[in-house]
Amino acid sequence: MTVKISIIGAGSAMFSLNLIRDFCLTPNLSGSTISFMDIDERRLNAAHALCSRYAEEIGIPLKLEKTTDRRRSLEGADFVINTALVAGHDRLRAGWEIARQHGYRMGGSLHVMHDEAFWINFYQFRLFESVIQDVLEICPDAWYLKVDNPVLSGITYLSRKYPTAKIVGLCHGFAAIYRIADVLGLDREGLTYEIPGVNHFVWLTRCFHNGRNVFPLLDEWIETKAETYWETSKPSDFMGPKAVDLYKRFGVFPIGDTCTTGGGSWPYWYHTDETTEKRWREDPAAWYRDYFGHLDSNVQRVRLVIEREGSRVTDEFPPRMSGEVMVPLIEALACDIPRVVIANIPNLGSYVPGVPTDFAVEIPVLASKRGVQGIQTTGLPSAVTSWLLHDRVAPIEIELEAYERRSKDLLLQLILMDPYTKSEAQARAMLDAILALPFHEEMRAHYC
Repeated sequence: MTVKISIIGAGSAMFSLNLIRDFCLTPNLSGSTISFMDIDERRLNAAHALCSRYAEEIGIPLKLEKTTDRRRSLEGADFVINTALVAGHDRLRAGWEIARQHGYRMGGSLHVMHDEAFWINFYQFRLFESVIQDVLEICPDAWYLKVDNPVLSGITYLSRKYPTAKIVGLCHGFAAIYRIADVLGLDREGLTYEIPGVNHFVWLTRCFHNGRNVFPLLDEWIETKAETYWETSKPSDFMGPKAVDLYKRFGVFPIGDTCTTGGGSWPYWYHTDETTEKRWREDPAAWYRDYFGHLDSNVQRVRLVIEREGSRVTDEFPPRMSGEVMVPLIEALACDIPRVVIANIPNLGSYVPGVPTDFAVEIPVLASKRGVQGIQTTGLPSAVTSWLLHDRVAPIEIELEAYERRSKDLLLQLILMDPYTKSEAQARAMLDAILALPFHEEMRAHYC
């Protein structure tokens, strides 16, 4: 079936290339139109040229368009994928440096020493709202696939304010379950599982391999092989000592970015000082150096392929599925191929008991021509739910209210919720210093 997909922020060549690879390997979507949209014309042209070469090498008929005009890109779209980041990593790190100077550390909250910091989210919220308003005007029946951060607060905010929009949030963090399968020596195809929670805070509650309960196998690995594994694993490993300790505390296993640096290094008590971090094999600073280095490496790989005469893109990036769920979800919705995927939607059916019904949850959903239908989960242990409400729901509610009311006082309350805040004076000094950065004129005016 042919559809039109608009990619907002398509100048990210690696992201766009992964999408094109998946489209090329999905025959049901052959002949579809993919509109690349980005405000950076140089990056847009490079990404479009690279992806066009890839599709030609594979021999799949896809119509690839490009434009810097978002409204033009949205015309006739059946699906809209937003991957754009308004404020770049330089602004993020500038704020981190100020926060460090005022006594804040990784592991405190998502809203300070993390890539969903409040001074980044502000610009994202403005983008989200402008895009969804255009979608509802130009292509109101289109599905809006939101993959840019912050997914959790973004889906919660947009779903409340624009209830008629067809919105779903996607994140690949749940795929760390396959890391567990690999370490335990289990083939991925035989795995079934339940991983409820909210974005960047999801937990393995049930898992079977060909009908056999996986938790006893996991327990045996922890007792007999974990120490050896940790001798060579990198810091903040998905199966590191911190993740295992949380499993022992709560009886459910943290998945993906739930407790790693990518999800905010929750919880804070493993990060109170360098000695404590070393004990638990945690090093958020090194993790982010590797992360940013990985991004730079991908940019370099793409640049070399573009510049090298006679090179084949498929030699550098072989045709295999990326593991992302965007294209499988699009195929399920467009071609009426029922498929269960992990997605972020409002908790309207109390899919995760204890979480507010108008708050976004990350759960298995059934996607088909009928839409995206949430699947009920068994929920989380009461202690985990309490931490979820404390460290995920409450701060986001404060942040969204601060944004809606343009309230600097509420933004201060958000910082006061970070466990590394020791006084109001400390929080206020950090907030004022970040707002004073020269590139935050728009945010200063908003939080008046």
